[in-house]
Amino acid sequence: MIKKWHFYSTLAIIVAFLSLGFKPFKLETSPWFLTEKNSESDYLFPSEKQEDYVSLNIPYVGKRLNGFKEALALKESQGHYRKVNSLGYMGKYQFGSETLRTVGIKNDSKFLHSPALQEKAILALLAQNKWVLRNEIEKYCGKIIGGVTITESGILAAAHLGGAGSVKRFFKNNGKKRLRDAYGTSIRSYMKKFGGYDLSFITANSRATVHDM
Repeated sequence: MIKKWHFYSTLAIIVAFLSLGFKPFKLETSPWFLTEKNSESDYLFPSEKQEDYVSLNIPYVGKRLNGFKEALALKESQGHYRKVNSLGYMGKYQFGSETLRTVGIKNDSKFLHSPALQEKAILALLAQNKWVLRNEIEKYCGKIIGGVTITESGILAAAHLGGAGSVKRFFKNNGKKRLRDAYGTSIRSYMKKFGGYDLSFITANSRATVHDM
């Protein structure tokens, strides 16, 4: 009986001694995700330094129509629907009032405050320009003009920048004439930057308006 009592007493002392060797501790935690807000939406960054992460506002949507639109919008307005530049061009894709009239929009303010209307407007304008430039698309796609491999999407992007007439002049002068917008951006640079997208979804239509989209 005494031996058994001695055994359990010794075991209790050993357990108590071992327990004292472990002290409770707290893990220091820091926020892993930081929310950075802007006027459009929220982004989550796995760092407290936003500058560590670039181009997070560029969605990857491939080389089809949506990819083309988002890339064009990023260049035109950084993707902001309500942006108005110093020349009065408006919205995500930077439309002028005169161009808006050609796609059936008479109210600039309504256009500026309606993302859905802006998305319809770009589709209508692409359809119009695809009709106006159908001969150039057929004749020059796949060729190298002015050091640029010509594609349908490049042609339509250039038309968005400077109008279909400027694109026709570009080809008429074999790419040698430097055609630029008011900010100095060239037709050639848009043909190169936005080349290679599949815009077969767009049907050429000389009378396309937002009401058709």
